[in-house]
Amino acid sequence: MSKILIIADHDGSNLNAATAKCVACANQIAGAEIHVAIFAEDGSAVAAQASALDAVSKVLKVDNPANKSPLAAVIAPQVTAIAAGYTHVFGASTTFGKDLMPRVAALLGVNQISDLMEVVDAHTFKRPIYAGNAIVTVESPADQITVATVRTASFTASGQGGSATIEFAAVTAAIPTHTRYIELKAGKSDRPDLQTASTVVSGGRALGSAEKFQLIYDLADALGAGVGASRAAVDAGYVPNELQVGQTGKIIAPELYIAIGISGAIQHITGIKDAGTIVAINKDEDAPIFEIADIGLVGDLFSVVPELQAALK
Repeated sequence: MSKILIIADHDGSNLNAATAKCVACANQIAGAEIHVAIFAEDGSAVAAQASALDAVSKVLKVDNPANKSPLAAVIAPQVTAIAAGYTHVFGASTTFGKDLMPRVAALLGVNQISDLMEVVDAHTFKRPIYAGNAIVTVESPADQITVATVRTASFTASGQGGSATIEFAAVTAAIPTHTRYIELKAGKSDRPDLQTASTVVSGGRALGSAEKFQLIYDLADALGAGVGASRAAVDAGYVPNELQVGQTGKIIAPELYIAIGISGAIQHITGIKDAGTIVAINKDEDAPIFEIADIGLVGDLFSVVPELQAALK
């Protein structure tokens, strides 16, 4: 029987929705026993949320002052210390998971499988390659632990009907001193989080400047949506890089994605291909974004977007 350990992604108080999607992935492995590990200074609140997830049978709470800030170099040795007896260790393909899981795999002496998007069986999975243009089937050795990140955009979050037991896990692992937390600089916004928002409005380089990108913010506020951007818009300095959507940014799967002034490079399309409905607004009728859009509007965004906002009032 498969015994799966999922490393929770959280901010110290709230469980990231990506963790529930990891649970959904793990639950596709027949007969799997699923545990969730919380690494925090005091993980009581997060553990309570994790215990409510369907299919989770146990939550391991690893409280340590060193875990106050989610440093991969600090948490990875603790993960490997409790991984004994598990057949799989999963983490989400979030910024945190992509930082942590390769270290865990290296410490365990195994290869990591990245971006699981489909479970075939306990040791066989599908994942995208070539910016999502091809899907490859990979198999992990049955005689060693499987370490992987889960492409959360490919899974629907596990439900909230569970009642898993919560246990304190005492971990004995050397805490490295070569990496230490200095400070966190993060923008604050009342808008929905980009990776969990049901509606996302994104802008591209066609906006022309950071000042004109305000059009995207205004439309997003009118729709109650999250805000994203293409790599070109980020590279041009219109918005901070945490808003980048795409292969080298965030991979998202909102119910509605509105791409404004975005040409549709492969790198960007990779990040949105699991979206429910894609709407594209671009003055170039030959823009690649129209090939994958469910609804396309050819027009000048500086005329179309204000008209759309006026219609929403």
